[in-house]
Amino acid sequence: MFEKKIYIKRRNKLKEMVKGGVALFLGNDESPMNYSGNTFRFRQDSSFLYFFGLDFPGLAGVIDFDSGEDRIFGNDVDIDDIIWMGPQVSIQENAAKVGVTKTTPLSKLNAYITDKIKQGVKVHFLPPYRADNKLWLEELLELPALRIAGHASLELIKAVIDLRSIKETVEVEEIRRACITGYNMHVTAMKMAKPGTWEQEIAGAIEGLAVAGGGMISFPVILSQNGETLHNHDHSQLLEKGRLMLVDAGAESLLHYASDFTRTVPVGGKFSQKQREIYEIVLAANNKATELIKPGSTYLSVHLAASEVIAAGLKELGLIKGDVKEGLQNGAHALFFPHGLGHMMGLDVHDMEDLGQVHVGYDEETRPSDQFGTAALRLGRRLQEGFVLTNEPGIYFIPALIDQWQKDKTNADFINFDVVNKYRDFGGIRLEDDILVTKTGSEIIGKRVPVIPEEVEKIASA
Repeated sequence: MFEKKIYIKRRNKLKEMVKGGVALFLGNDESPMNYSGNTFRFRQDSSFLYFFGLDFPGLAGVIDFDSGEDRIFGNDVDIDDIIWMGPQVSIQENAAKVGVTKTTPLSKLNAYITDKIKQGVKVHFLPPYRADNKLWLEELLELPALRIAGHASLELIKAVIDLRSIKETVEVEEIRRACITGYNMHVTAMKMAKPGTWEQEIAGAIEGLAVAGGGMISFPVILSQNGETLHNHDHSQLLEKGRLMLVDAGAESLLHYASDFTRTVPVGGKFSQKQREIYEIVLAANNKATELIKPGSTYLSVHLAASEVIAAGLKELGLIKGDVKEGLQNGAHALFFPHGLGHMMGLDVHDMEDLGQVHVGYDEETRPSDQFGTAALRLGRRLQEGFVLTNEPGIYFIPALIDQWQKDKTNADFINFDVVNKYRDFGGIRLEDDILVTKTGSEIIGKRVPVIPEEVEKIASA
């Protein structure tokens, strides 16, 4: 964990932003794989980590905005726990590490919250995403579990997003550590991209690197020759020479900060002319976006600029026709680029999206689009120094989508379907970097994963 003064400062800042009541932060508990004693690897709730820093199950934290008191609810271990897990630090000692002096047995949380409600004190809480915490809140607040998220505190949500959006220096350093592991994962995948290799073998190898780095994967590994499927978690195929392997993967640091990179590699180590042409368009869009990212710019405008690079490049290859800007306004590019340019990243790979993606990625000035493709942009708001985000343009040839657009004559004035159909078995290319918004512009975090075509070919053919 960080120094305790960091957690104290964070809680004090929150107290300045929320006017009255108490904030209840539920930590996560163990999640069984197949019976209660056999659990998945524990992952603490990110907002609990941000304000209370303790990375083990069975905890709840409370911030009292009226009295200024912070309190941690949790139980000390008993002899059975010690037999199985060894001696454990007391709750009071752990709480002291993050600057909290008040501790209370977890069994008394219900009475504490009930008393606050009887006093007319507002209980703020964030939207729960785990079923057990929904049931816990149902019991604590006497609200139906299925509708509990609708009662979450918008005031607290916005305050937490404002704080967590601007990354502190120590947070950026943690992200850099995660990026070191992410770099190693992707270079390893490139080296393994040989004909006949089972996709699962590569996915397992890079997931092992994430664990060996001290954390875990920041999200389930996306790795496939069928890169046109945006989130392809199927790793069942043997790699075939001449195809493209898309790998979207990242790691968590010890303190759970994320990395998230995507690279696309030619199986066997050599891009075909057609593959290289599309690859260079995606790389140009990625580089253009990095160039444009700076405080004061909206990420929506950066997304549209990257989309224009993609549309212009595809026009040069004959896949798109007509006026590029007019085609962009009509969403013609989304046949090939049907997702957003990127998202916020930090303690979560899609940072804070459990709090409501529209609150994280948009504001009153910039609202989500309803146009296909741009509607999938998860971050559109005006950028600020200290934001960490992903830059991940792509070009994909999705047969089912091509068929639908061709049948419905969608954007027929801008799409050369005869040419597009020659790419039906192409797959997809995505190139993703992690970006820190600096005072005057942006910075790719860590050493950039090899992305120049010659670099990628050299590694993949070694």
